[in-house]
Amino acid sequence: MTTYASVSHSPVSHSPLHVAVVERNPLLRAGICAALTAAAGIEVVMDTGSAPGLGALVGAAAPDVILLDLDLPGSAALEVCRELVAGTGRRRAVLGMTGRGADAALVRSALLAGVRGCLAKDSGGPEVVGAVHMVARGLMVAGSPMDQVLSGLLTAGGRTAERQVLPELTRREREILDLVARGLDNRCIARTLTLADKTVRNHVSAVLGKIGVSSRGQAIVLAREAGLGTSAR
Repeated sequence: MTTYASVSHSPVSHSPLHVAVVERNPLLRAGICAALTAAAGIEVVMDTGSAPGLGALVGAAAPDVILLDLDLPGSAALEVCRELVAGTGRRRAVLGMTGRGADAALVRSALLAGVRGCLAKDSGGPEVVGAVHMVARGLMVAGSPMDQVLSGLLTAGGRTAERQVLPELTRREREILDLVARGLDNRCIARTLTLADKTVRNHVSAVLGKIGVSSRGQAIVLAREAGLGTSAR
């Protein structure tokens, strides 16, 4: 398991951790549910193999983490992810699963849709359980072979997005976005720049609004593509 980046918010406080599993392969879904159910501190509150009506099901089940099959037909998975992430009420962490191997385009689209990480569908039970706990705590994670895809995607350092993303930012906001792209949480950024935690939170909120994203993970993708967060301080 590879930690990908930190997302700053309060850890999920529910006990046990409520998890929903969306996987179209019934055998794989059963195996995932069994591994999660056997783990301490996790309760599977919903499992399904289809996307239609998922928003209502998730709303009723109120999970903390949703394991989402990214290989649902067409763009169903990404549409569902956007719906779940944009939903009001309790915070939900979406963890994607794919059997397509190193599909960089799929991973990038999933991250921009709000997924907090991706796992290969052949990941073992302990890896799935660990990933669920990590995203519930506010981390973005990736499991082999998806970790290599994400690493390559976010360290490419392409400059094509810079004209779209950076002009709206002040020097301080760009500096903070650079630290966000390096995986630092708000508290670490505050210590690094000798700022109050509240000041950093305000700056991060302003940055997300200016670059037109709704999550820290989306901001990291765009920041890395604009060349931020790719060199050591």
